[in-house]
Amino acid sequence: MSYSWVGPPAAFNGTNPYIGGNSEVENLNQWFQSGDQAYIIVASAMVLIMVPGLGFLYSGLARRKSALSLIWACMASCSVITFQWYFWGYSLAFSQYGTSGFIGDLSKFGLMKTLAAPSPGSPLIPDLLYAFYQMQFCAVTAAIVVGAVAERGRLIPMMVFIFFWATIVYCPIACWAWNVNGWFFKWGGLDYAGGGPVEIGSGMSALAYSMVLGRRQEKMMLNFRPHNVSLITLGTILLWFGWLGFNGGSSFGANLRATMACWNSNLTAMFAAVTWVLLDWRLARKWSMVGWCSGCISGLVAATPASGYLTPWASVVLGIVTSVVCNFATKVKFWIKIDDALDVFAEHGVAGMIGLLFNGIFGASYVIGLDGVNTGLFPGGWVEHNYKQLYIQFTYVVAVTVYAFVVSAILAFIIDKIPGLHLRASEEAELLGMDDDQLGEFAYDYVEVRRDYLAWTPAKNEPAATEQSIPMGERHGIHQHSQMLEGKEPSESSGEQHTGIGGDRHAIGAEDKRE
Repeated sequence: MSYSWVGPPAAFNGTNPYIGGNSEVENLNQWFQSGDQAYIIVASAMVLIMVPGLGFLYSGLARRKSALSLIWACMASCSVITFQWYFWGYSLAFSQYGTSGFIGDLSKFGLMKTLAAPSPGSPLIPDLLYAFYQMQFCAVTAAIVVGAVAERGRLIPMMVFIFFWATIVYCPIACWAWNVNGWFFKWGGLDYAGGGPVEIGSGMSALAYSMVLGRRQEKMMLNFRPHNVSLITLGTILLWFGWLGFNGGSSFGANLRATMACWNSNLTAMFAAVTWVLLDWRLARKWSMVGWCSGCISGLVAATPASGYLTPWASVVLGIVTSVVCNFATKVKFWIKIDDALDVFAEHGVAGMIGLLFNGIFGASYVIGLDGVNTGLFPGGWVEHNYKQLYIQFTYVVAVTVYAFVVSAILAFIIDKIPGLHLRASEEAELLGMDDDQLGEFAYDYVEVRRDYLAWTPAKNEPAATEQSIPMGERHGIHQHSQMLEGKEPSESSGEQHTGIGGDRHAIGAEDKRE
């Protein structure tokens, strides 16, 4: 069935507005197109793939001894969010019965009153499907935030943090942007797929958690570099695939706006990737795979709030501008002395801000109307002489930035003070690695072998006396770690590197000396 009018294929008759009707006596699918429903179910699965994608990305960026812990953190956070969203998260974010403009209510607690009525996000899909799709958004955002534990954070306190963070940080911001009663939504704000709740929310929350958690030991940064660029690339590709469901699906139907969003996402990502690689080349005179992945992700982040509002040419501009700004934003952590190990702030927080501001400048009303629902409802941005849109967007950016950072910092501080839930692992655990300390499993079989290679070397004859006299410290592959085990201060190393997703290659030791 095709339709040329504005709205869903059949007008909802309003019977039983809570759940959409009685499925025992009528077909509740009549209000929706099966193609739209199928598309959003597939898009939900695509977004779910982003969670392990983030796990692989973070794992590759970390050192080998903490590689598996980051995959575990991403996957475990998905479990926490699935429960939270079913329990009360969806109701707090999207219940249309809460009228405060700040947060919803508990009318949809445990998915009550959530079935076949047209969703609060779009009349093209049912409420139950909308709730499932939005759950994947919250899960991905949580998986972005857990990158803050990299290489020195305990996992269970982070899971406790994620449950309450989703409740008091993510749900309110999602309500502002997408709930029919949210203050930003009612003000005419433009946030297509989550520049506020997903990107700024995750970037600022990870920065706040990293601040409370503290910097990694400087002596542990000896010889630091991403341990597996292949995993970084694999994670980036999975994220890219999932992002087409993230942005394309946010039109909530198989329509032209979804197609435009996918086009814009790819354009922004690819121009950002090329720009980042060129920026890195100017310094190192080498082509960087990590740089390509960094630029690609920053572009996809910027496209998240903007891909459903911008024209393709504006998306090209967005990709180039975002890549330049985010590339330099990876240096901010050195200025503010917060160890944002995986550059979540620079890649997600900053890029999300840029995408939202671009909506206020380049938003096009014809792109908004391509979904067949919002035709004529939004006036566009600055280029269409809607000058107030820019300050609406700017106000939203400031509100989300401040709220996410302050509330997340307070929450992390409180959890850290609860007995048994301190956020930081011990110095010994940090030296040993989070995989061994927190999991007891390893990403690679030879990780524990390398710690004591003399213990598994086959004896040819009788063990030589010299083998028994080798100090434990000298069995480590990095000389400075040997010194640490012997109680000495590690000697300075000129090879010290710090490379997050932003591809930052500044030596931390050198950075501290300059400061």
